[in-house]
Amino acid sequence: MTNADKLKKLLEVEIIPDLEVAIDELFAAIDKAKSASTEQKEDLEEMRDMRTECFAIVEELGRDELEADEIDELLAELMDAKTEEE
Repeated sequence: MTNADKLKKLLEVEIIPDLEVAIDELFAAIDKAKSASTEQKEDLEEMRDMRTECFAIVEELGRDELEADEIDELLAELMDAKTEEE
């Protein structure tokens, strides 16, 4: 499996679903409180931006638009972030 395949799989199987769960949980907390704090609004915007970036990376991988060094760097960064999260 190439690093491009690993990156795509990591994004599609772990990162994007995790972001979507976090976004849903934040929406539930906001709904329960009937309003959103400034911090919640900022967190929501940040998570949505991250999800959009992840989808864009998946699309770029599908069009073979990323260089090998970019793929390696993104994969390493996401693996580090995932490890820190756990």
